[in-house]
Amino acid sequence: MKLECNFADDARILNEETIMDVTKELAGEPGMEDPFCVLNVGDLVQKIKVWKLKMPRVKPFYAVKCNDDKTVLEILAALGTGFDCASKNEIQKVLQMGVDPSHIIYAHPCKPASHLRHAAKQNISLMTFDNEVELHKIKAYYPQARLVIRIRCDALDCAIPLGIKFGVYPEDVGALLAVARDLDLNIVGVSFHVGSGCREPQVFSRAIAAAKGVFEEAQDLGFNLNLLDIGGGFLGVGDNLLDEVAEIVNKSLEEYFPEDCGVKVIAEPGRYFVASAFTLVTNIVAKRDVKDDDGSLMSTMYYINDGVFGSFNSIVNDGQIVKVVPLKDCGESPLLPCSIWGPTCDSADQVMPHAALPRLSCGDWLVWPNMGAYSMTAGGTFNGFPLPKVYVVIPHHTWLYLEEHLGMTTSKFELGDNSVIDGGPGYPTTPANTTAFTCAAATTSLVDHFNHMAITDMTAEM
Repeated sequence: MKLECNFADDARILNEETIMDVTKELAGEPGMEDPFCVLNVGDLVQKIKVWKLKMPRVKPFYAVKCNDDKTVLEILAALGTGFDCASKNEIQKVLQMGVDPSHIIYAHPCKPASHLRHAAKQNISLMTFDNEVELHKIKAYYPQARLVIRIRCDALDCAIPLGIKFGVYPEDVGALLAVARDLDLNIVGVSFHVGSGCREPQVFSRAIAAAKGVFEEAQDLGFNLNLLDIGGGFLGVGDNLLDEVAEIVNKSLEEYFPEDCGVKVIAEPGRYFVASAFTLVTNIVAKRDVKDDDGSLMSTMYYINDGVFGSFNSIVNDGQIVKVVPLKDCGESPLLPCSIWGPTCDSADQVMPHAALPRLSCGDWLVWPNMGAYSMTAGGTFNGFPLPKVYVVIPHHTWLYLEEHLGMTTSKFELGDNSVIDGGPGYPTTPANTTAFTCAAATTSLVDHFNHMAITDMTAEM
């Protein structure tokens, strides 16, 4: 099947502008009032490169649930990433891009029967389970499936402890293996998930060791296991994100699953790939000053057009700590106490109870970096407020990399200085309709802007 990769039709490539420049241009467009996001494809591609460099044995199967933006999925698919899908709709979305079914794992231990039938119809044979009822369901609807038993091994520190909902303790797998054997089902591997947003890298060593024990127990019962899925939990924001985790994973794989043992290793990263690639921009739609009995200003309540029922849902769901900076240059204006609220009628729609910002007005914009993970994909339109539109931008050097590795067909783009990048004879010209910025310059600009403002936190082939 041919992979569809159409994001280039809606992206622009610039050389000089920074993310703040681009955001100001978008915010300044006539009639622009709704929230929007800027997706930096360069950040996403760099994460893929680093993964391949740090953990070459581990093929990533991207967790679609984390952010199902079409451009994200197209880039990952085009660069050879597999996909972790948890529902019929996620499976269909990935298949529609031309992804081969063998590059999908149905990684949900408890599947609706209709979704299981859909997986069978689409030949999505690789799937997880963690209980006996699921085995009987699979026997009824997809007996040819290749099964991966999900074990439980929890990190001591993570944003979301998934083990409270899924995973069988390693010491209890024997009974499930026996049922699978009696049902003549095919178990091919072991998976685990240490917890989303894991902050204890050493847990991967414990989990891989536990998986080795399950391999041995399954093999004693006659199963031929050849797949290890080390799940997700990889952080998406920070310096040297993969260094410590990669060192532990690589060392543990060498100890328990050496390269010549015939076991394929995959993972299910989500936030690692997309968290820092998205910058959210919101508009201040209203404000209210809070004063003491003497009429002195105590704090200001700013109301913006996105909130915890939308892109900021992770504040409630997993305790995400967000950062904010004004889009406009406020110079040396003093920082004043304030709170930031979402647009809905619900009093629980509070984005930041405590912050420090310069004096701002209705119509001013606020910039929120690192908003790519579990934001829009888990957000809704409560009270009728829209989710942000995404504007795709590609650094020049990233575009050249994609053009070289993917043979992109749309290779003439308008640049900020009105020049073009021309792929040569035979390449069509597609005018872009969004704005772009240079990856390195953008990152530096935003970090410098944050440091200046000192805003208070809320608390090869793959």
